[in-house]
Amino acid sequence: MSDHNQASVIPSWLTPDTTAWSGTNEGFSDNTTYPPLDSFPPLPPLLVNPWDIVLCSSGTLIACENALVVLVIWQNPALRAPMFLLIGSLALADLLAGLGLVLHFTFAYLLRSDSAQLLTVGLVVASFSASVFSLLAITIDRYLSLYYALTYNSERTAAFTYTMLVLLWGLSLCLGLLPVTGINCLAEESTCSVVRPLTKNNVAVLSVSFLLLFGLMLQLYVQICKIVMRHAHQIALQHHFLSASPHYVTTRKGVSTLAIILGTFAACWMPFTVYSLIADYTYPPLYTYATLVPATYNSVINPVIYAFRNQEIQKALWLVCCGCIPASMAHRARTPSDV
Repeated sequence: MSDHNQASVIPSWLTPDTTAWSGTNEGFSDNTTYPPLDSFPPLPPLLVNPWDIVLCSSGTLIACENALVVLVIWQNPALRAPMFLLIGSLALADLLAGLGLVLHFTFAYLLRSDSAQLLTVGLVVASFSASVFSLLAITIDRYLSLYYALTYNSERTAAFTYTMLVLLWGLSLCLGLLPVTGINCLAEESTCSVVRPLTKNNVAVLSVSFLLLFGLMLQLYVQICKIVMRHAHQIALQHHFLSASPHYVTTRKGVSTLAIILGTFAACWMPFTVYSLIADYTYPPLYTYATLVPATYNSVINPVIYAFRNQEIQKALWLVCCGCIPASMAHRARTPSDV
């Protein structure tokens, strides 16, 4: 069988677009006689899509950064509270997502196999789903720690945390298996979404699920802000002057931190979510990459927000890196801005 009859594998997240990188001579006229095109040697194809290099680089950074968080939590027995288990779940999900991006790039340009492409896309879908679900679980945990402050450290809280972890990873695994088990567009390109080989229906389910989760997180953070501000107001009244209370100042910083967390999450994921709902495989690839790349950056930012800002994890990192803990950090008290 000749090379022209073999099905080519597109090393990209996107459906093949023969006009994506080419221009057109429409509107130009030239009376000069040129030799036939067959007499020229064929131009070499574009070896690597630059956008795929960006995604692979992001995946490498994500994997390295979150591997450090997973290692610290795994090696430190003191980090076994429900909060740290959820942070570890988030770091593990982002670590797998980074590895998935790197493996997809490697298999797409080296192995060039549809089966490998399905496996890596399934891994990326499952990992990013687990990352978003872990963010929701952390939000729920923070709300419960404030609403049930007196009984938060009970055994029932630990059991609830384990239940959330089992559910979020089980659901994420199911979402990742969809393209692997046959729900993909490899057989029929017209059903492809903006991310090949996911179907339009598959991406629609993921996007709607994200919007629902974002709405739930927004509601929970509003309730968290109300609880924190109410507690701060009650404490400040005991000092007889609201604005002079140090606790009120740090509480305002805590509320600002919550706004930054939610705003960062929305800024990273919302463009791709909305675009994937309204677009399909016929849209220019540039738009897909321009919205997909910022979504991956959320996994770069997550360790900074949820792990490296935590005092206990900071101490564990210092122990791992230099075997000591700075005196200023050892005696620092936790404030509402650390929420």
